[in-house]
Amino acid sequence: SKRSGNVQAQQSTAVVCWGAGEALRLEEIEVEPPKSSEIRVKMLYASLCHTDILSITGYPIPLFPRVLGHEGVGVVESIGQGVEDIKIGDHVIPMSLGECQECENCTSEKTNLCLKYGLDFSALMPDGTSRLSSKGQRLYHHFTCGTWSEYMVTSVNYVVKIDPAMHLPYASLLSCGYTTGFGSAWMAAKVERGSSVAVFGLGAVGLGVVEGARMQGAAKIIGIDINERKKHKGEIFGMTHFINPNESPDKTNAEAVKDLTGGMGGQGQTIVVGAGNDATVAIDFIPLLCGGNLKGCIFGDIKAKSHLPIILHKCKNNELHLEELLTHEVSLHEISKAIQLSKQPDCVKVLIKI
Repeated sequence: SKRSGNVQAQQSTAVVCWGAGEALRLEEIEVEPPKSSEIRVKMLYASLCHTDILSITGYPIPLFPRVLGHEGVGVVESIGQGVEDIKIGDHVIPMSLGECQECENCTSEKTNLCLKYGLDFSALMPDGTSRLSSKGQRLYHHFTCGTWSEYMVTSVNYVVKIDPAMHLPYASLLSCGYTTGFGSAWMAAKVERGSSVAVFGLGAVGLGVVEGARMQGAAKIIGIDINERKKHKGEIFGMTHFINPNESPDKTNAEAVKDLTGGMGGQGQTIVVGAGNDATVAIDFIPLLCGGNLKGCIFGDIKAKSHLPIILHKCKNNELHLEELLTHEVSLHEISKAIQLSKQPDCVKVLIKI
């Protein structure tokens, strides 16, 4: 029986990081049955995001040991009590942000940070406990999930059901990076038709920004990257101009962008997408005093239930270029190879077959 009361703990091969900066290790872990409002998922595919690499260093939450991975797609293997909208056999992708659709934030168009199912840095289940252990030692989850594992348990409020007919490797990319970029142009910046957009960095997130800006009708989409190989990728997604800062060391990026856009100031905006190794950065306040706009966003201002199904529909209709993101594929046992591949100049996304 798959009823929650009869479900047993599940043995699972998983990628575990035991401490900040330590080498990743494949371990046999125990994944407990799902509790109330939780589901256990048999993972099919996962992918590598640079947030995973940052997490190995302990940023932004130095909680160890933990099972890594937060992008992926899987099939629901068992459900806990109170789970109604998701059933066994459904295909789902994990989310770092939920959406209750009822709280003050969810009913507002100003933010996607749900007050009930918000960003959780505890790396534990909502009840403050873990469903993962190895040799009797508790393991932390990675944010709300832990996709680099044959099985994971997550709150049903942090998944989105997908059409199983969708190409599942592509679905694994929509949990974080690409969607964050796409949403940054669509929901955070609300790019207007005929406008100009400059995108710094043409990785999976940046290419998502380019695609989002293209679908919003931007007239000029300027990609900026020191990797010349990203020029071709950017053009596929809709980039109209490319700047390699190393090609013009006597000119700043801002000057290069102004040359292409006519140099208008005072009405643009800057959207900060993603994180780096530094917790703080220096900002020149003069441009802000002159009307500059600096805005941050999480997950591209995308709401899990309201917006993600629209992106999934575009994916199903082949309106997006997700096939161009997947440049390499490895097995779960080759996770160290995946990290090495991510540093190669021709790599955009590494797919991990579970």
